Amino acid sequence: MFNFADLAIAFMIALISAFFITFPVKQLAIKWGAVDFPNHRKIHTKVTPRLGGLAIFAGFLIGLLYLFPSHPNLPEIILGSIVIILTGALDDRYGLRPGVKLTGQLIAASFLISDGLIIDRLTLPFVGTIELGFLSVLITILWVVGITNAINLIDGLDGLATGVTTIALISIFIMAIIDVQVMVAYLSIVLIGANLGFLYHNFYPAKIYMGDTGSNFLGYMIAVVSMLGLFKNIALFSFIIPVIVLAVPIFDTLFAILRRAYNKENIMAADNKHIHYQLLRQGYSHRKTVLILYIFSALFGTMAILFSNASITTSLIITLFVLALLHILAEIMGLVMGGKRPMLDMLGSVFKKKRKRDTEN
Repeated sequence: MFNFADLAIAFMIALISAFFITFPVKQLAIKWGAVDFPNHRKIHTKVTPRLGGLAIFAGFLIGLLYLFPSHPNLPEIILGSIVIILTGALDDRYGLRPGVKLTGQLIAASFLISDGLIIDRLTLPFVGTIELGFLSVLITILWVVGITNAINLIDGLDGLATGVTTIALISIFIMAIIDVQVMVAYLSIVLIGANLGFLYHNFYPAKIYMGDTGSNFLGYMIAVVSMLGLFKNIALFSFIIPVIVLAVPIFDTLFAILRRAYNKENIMAADNKHIHYQLLRQGYSHRKTVLILYIFSALFGTMAILFSNASITTSLIITLFVLALLHILAEIMGLVMGGKRPMLDMLGSVFKKKRKRDTEN
């Protein structure tokens, strides 16, 4: 079913295209005035061009053209992505109001819904498949808009959103290969290639940011490939699989909403209390903070792959590991017992004892 040579070629085409197209996109962003200025909330100290998402989008399209897949939902997926790209590009240049950005995301989601690409069922243990009926449209909208904005919110450090989405897409690609989901594999591999081509320019210290153009596009596409693949999985707890894959951006967003609601702040207001900022405050360097979150994303991705074809017992064991990782993330963000860190302190003491024994030996 899969021609792995074609997948490899499409990956390289997307990677090389995104890598080289980033150069003119950078010049375009500077000329157009789509740049990011430093302020009290941001880490960078110099004016940096945005619009990097255009290079990712171009690499994705060129890689996809090589594969030339045939799928009934593909035209609407592409149309929705164009709306997302245009909305993000305008926001990178002019700073659109939240309502305008949401309108663009809803229009993109409407293309999918009108073509029948919706989350229409969930598989639950001991219950089986549940048909969502009239709720399917609402849940689809919430998923597309929610994931799009979750990726946007985690795009706070050089290379963070690019790397986290790449890791998530690698997990989805592996599951697509296992389950022989051709279209999901095609979309994932060209997105991975385009991301990695851009990451060369975006990793710390970044020469260009993906901007809302890129973060919204990647969020939209990950939502789409999840709907094409992960939600179609008939395994037990299948509805949890996409949540585990995207655990870092999803729960960073949920924690932010809970934190702002608890502090009676505007839940839509930007702040510098996301997980990456918390790691920086604890003394980790910019690069180490990004790598730590890469590791968390890889762990969640690995668990999702194991989860996708696991028995009930194995699923429950994996769930415990996932909950433990989420608890660690909550501790990092200061949401546990007024800022206490029992699990992190315990892990720290274990590693200190191990290092001491290694030194003595």
